[in-house]
Amino acid sequence: MTGHHKLSRRAAIAAGALTATGALALSLRGNSSKMFTPSTADAHSLHRGNGAEPDTLDPNLIQASWENNIVGDMFMGLMTEDAISAPIPGAAESYTVSPDGLVYTFKIRDHKWSDGTPVTAHDFVYSFRRIADPKTAAQYVAILYPIRNMQEAAAGRMSPDRIGARALDDRTLELSFLYQVPYLMQLLMQPTAMPIPAHIVEKYGDAWMQPEHIATNGPYVLKEWVSNDHIHLAKNPYFYARDTVGIDHVYYYPTQDQSAAIKRFRGGEFDVLTDSIPPQQISWLRRVMSRELRLSPFFMTKYLQFNLKQKPFDDLRVRRALSLAIDREIICEKVMRGGETPAYSFIPPDLPGYPGRPHLRFKAEPEAERGAKAKWLLAQAGFGPGNPLSFDFNTMNTTEAKIVAVAFQEMWREIGCRVRIVPSDSQLHYALMRKHNFAVGWAAWAEDYPDAKDYLFLMQTSTTDMNYGWYSNPQYDALIAKSDFTHDPSARAVLLERAEQMMLDDVAIAPIFFGVTRNLLSLQVKGWIDNPINCHRSRWLTLDRKIVNV
Repeated sequence: MTGHHKLSRRAAIAAGALTATGALALSLRGNSSKMFTPSTADAHSLHRGNGAEPDTLDPNLIQASWENNIVGDMFMGLMTEDAISAPIPGAAESYTVSPDGLVYTFKIRDHKWSDGTPVTAHDFVYSFRRIADPKTAAQYVAILYPIRNMQEAAAGRMSPDRIGARALDDRTLELSFLYQVPYLMQLLMQPTAMPIPAHIVEKYGDAWMQPEHIATNGPYVLKEWVSNDHIHLAKNPYFYARDTVGIDHVYYYPTQDQSAAIKRFRGGEFDVLTDSIPPQQISWLRRVMSRELRLSPFFMTKYLQFNLKQKPFDDLRVRRALSLAIDREIICEKVMRGGETPAYSFIPPDLPGYPGRPHLRFKAEPEAERGAKAKWLLAQAGFGPGNPLSFDFNTMNTTEAKIVAVAFQEMWREIGCRVRIVPSDSQLHYALMRKHNFAVGWAAWAEDYPDAKDYLFLMQTSTTDMNYGWYSNPQYDALIAKSDFTHDPSARAVLLERAEQMMLDDVAIAPIFFGVTRNLLSLQVKGWIDNPINCHRSRWLTLDRKIVNV
């Protein structure tokens, strides 16, 4: 009986969160689910709603999924994605591995930049050295630390020309690693491992990304970028597999206003809408647009990030209290509504080769006990009715993020906290996080490669900017480092599990839920295959405009 009563009260909190953000346009709701074929679209132009406005399209500098979507259409690493986002040969046509597994030698396929200049191994070396240079300020450089001397160069302790990347000739690239990298093929698909055209960057400097200058080696090239409106890509005439690319033009649009984005999709302006579906529209979309709605498993964790260098969040008791106060089941069932599952660990379940046994210690405790313990912890830290814990909560300016924030605000109010919600556009929000200019913030991590290290590297001291909360534990760092040099997969997994449990016990973060993809896909789009990293390159898609969306 107690549990049922608790659920009803929490459901009221969730309902209040939905109401507090304002109702989405009622014009979306109606008896007809008819969609209209866009009069301006043709069988060779794809229109994609894509979340936030990019900060950059420079492969060395990006770090957000909405940037990756665009950059992955323009550039291609040694490996690239197939239609289900599994690794296949990209700019490299073959490779060999040394007996110790530390040196890979890649044969660069005979292909060209979009200006007709040959792509060479030297372009890859140039890109790797550029991203290793501290002057580049590459946000994502830590993902490449397995490359020999990359970390030392990024920290300014060694010249970038000493990293483990060298061209043996124009078409032969050698990469040397500190340790065996079981996830290397997926890592080499990432934008940070993509080449940039050395001849263009050297000539134009920071202006190399302008449409009139840029050269790319992937399926598409940048034709136009109208800030906060659209990005236009056109088929690269020199792409080595251009005859297999069925769409000539791809248009990307920022969609921070999720309500407006759904209207535009229904009006036929978008063929694809990626991760822009607000929670309160899920039930309605399931009824009237079930064929267009694509909800599927997604290796993504959404979590609270604490700034451990900002008082009072340097106090473990405070962080633990805020985590205890969140009813993850209600957030999933009553707020998100898309099939998300409560997260009591950082790493999602079912990750290959990872047993996934770490968890928040209070997982089995009833919600009432968690709330009482949270109040007690705050009291022990010096907070109570006469001195309430007050703080800002930074989040994104999307409908979904604001709804979740209001639910958090109410749950924290129940343990005596006063919380001000501070929303900003997604790119600005993550800029604040990287600069550590926040107290408590909302964050998400979507998998780059299917390995626990992809999640745990974020909390290493050496990760710097992307270690948003400045978590630093020498024992944690030592476990991750030891796992890097452990060849036995089972023994390596045990070390990574110990590290994850340590980080959870330290409450560096508070995981809240594991995600699902939230996409809308026109029935006219063919070749789209749902996958757990939610990556869908335009080169694998086609359009059948004869199909009527109804």
